[in-house]
Amino acid sequence: MSDDDDLFGGTGETRTRLPERGGADGYGPGRRPGRPGGRAPSRSLVTVVGVVVLLIAAIAFANRDNSSSDGGGGRGDGKGTEAAPTAPTGEKPVSGRNGGIASGFAKSEQGVQSATANYAVALGSADMFDEEQRHRIVDTVYTPQAAATRRPGLDKVYNNKSFLNRIGLRDDGTAPSGTTFISRIIPVGTKVTKFDGNSATVEIWYSSLFGLAGEDTKNPVTESWFTNTYDMRWSGGDWKVADFKQQDGPVPVGRDQRASTADDMAKAVEEYGGFTYAR
Repeated sequence: MSDDDDLFGGTGETRTRLPERGGADGYGPGRRPGRPGGRAPSRSLVTVVGVVVLLIAAIAFANRDNSSSDGGGGRGDGKGTEAAPTAPTGEKPVSGRNGGIASGFAKSEQGVQSATANYAVALGSADMFDEEQRHRIVDTVYTPQAAATRRPGLDKVYNNKSFLNRIGLRDDGTAPSGTTFISRIIPVGTKVTKFDGNSATVEIWYSSLFGLAGEDTKNPVTESWFTNTYDMRWSGGDWKVADFKQQDGPVPVGRDQRASTADDMAKAVEEYGGFTYAR
């Protein structure tokens, strides 16, 4: 692994492992063929029964949470071992914006979780590959001290032509003609493991889409899973990132689904906007 890879992995941006190419459109293996002589109705029946069981379990779980939840976020019973439901807390959702990034989060566990999720999305976005946009994001989500420390390292990575070429981009960080560059983080959940009012430690589990959507690309869009741990500080009237670390997974088992075409993937990312995440 090169020094550039180490820098990139340590800045909060997703490190992507490309799968073996096997699909007709370069996006991975297609649907596995059915077993000769297999009985499709039996498999369908099992699927239907499984869905019904899951629905019943989900309804029971929802009813239990509604009856016992205290509306808190992050730590459940205070020990950090249970997932807190995303339920009404009585706090107004964030309405502020700072350079397109949500801001003005509540000084609470719910507020710091929301800040962490929104900042992770910004740090993992394609905007980080544009110098002006990158500086705006860094100055918005990091504490002033952390921003000053991080900016030189981030610029070194994102301006490195060798690194950009390896992931399929031009020397200036733009996508080649006929392709769409995709870099997007989708938070699955957050958890507060430490909170003392002015600082917090928050874990965020998320999936990441990264690559180039295009018919002839050698770097197709793939999905990865990570958990980041953020050290958050209350600074200047809002939550800011002081530091963080990243680890792989948890990674779910992939379903037997056919990969979409490059055109469908590019259109989906262009047509479906991101969310403002809030507890």
